[in-house]
Amino acid sequence: MSGVIPDLSLPNRAGATPPADPDDTAPQPAPRRSAATLIDQWGLWVAPLLIAGLAGLLALYHRSLDLENAVRQQRSALSWSDKLWPQTLQHLEIAAYSTLLVVVIAIPLGILLTRPAFRRVAPTLMTVANSGQAFPAYGLLVGGLFLLGNGTATVVYCLALFALLPVLRNTMVGLDGVDRNVIEAGRGMGMTRRLVLTRIELPLAVPVILAGVRTAMVLNIGMATLAFLIGGGALGITISSGLKLNQDPVLIVGAVMVAIVALTFDWLGAVAERYLRPRGL
Repeated sequence: MSGVIPDLSLPNRAGATPPADPDDTAPQPAPRRSAATLIDQWGLWVAPLLIAGLAGLLALYHRSLDLENAVRQQRSALSWSDKLWPQTLQHLEIAAYSTLLVVVIAIPLGILLTRPAFRRVAPTLMTVANSGQAFPAYGLLVGGLFLLGNGTATVVYCLALFALLPVLRNTMVGLDGVDRNVIEAGRGMGMTRRLVLTRIELPLAVPVILAGVRTAMVLNIGMATLAFLIGGGALGITISSGLKLNQDPVLIVGAVMVAIVALTFDWLGAVAERYLRPRGL
């Protein structure tokens, strides 16, 4: 027998799969989220706790007031069942209807003004929308009083005009900000202009549009405190009563209740912005 020891190692043939590196098969750590993302996620769920805490403090403050020995006007103004709760419902009704009217008008109008055939009239209509915020809110309500009479409907129309600009402007900015290459790719795939609008442009513009709706909603809640000036009711009655009667408890309760309503709806708007936007944005 020969004394040569045969080489038993496998030949390194071309195309053979190299042995796997143990480091390549090890599980990779998940990508770390940025601090801004963590703050945004935690803030979204901490906010309702803070709002609930503020509402609890207000309830404790209201309960600590000696309404039995208070003057009749203060006792009447701070009655929860007779004044505060009905005024809160009126406040919510005015803000909800005015914001809904803004959405119904501003979003379709913003879509129309971004189409090539209507871009020429966009500056004129934007000037009209700017006029709503150029007027002081008090003057806008007084003008509505002379044109439409007093009542809740007049307040809704005036507040809708006042808050029209943010939604209209954000709708136009969101649609104009869509990458033209994406639109051309959709057109190249055979999509019609309507399909490009509904399946590409609007979904990509949703975050910007929702930010405008959120701004308009908070504006309407704040400005609804002036509804009492033309017979619209709402929580402005309590705030006005506190000023007229020189009663700080009445003023504090009315102002904090408006703040709670505004913060609550601002949080709901933030939730809508988070979960209604398309995935991946």
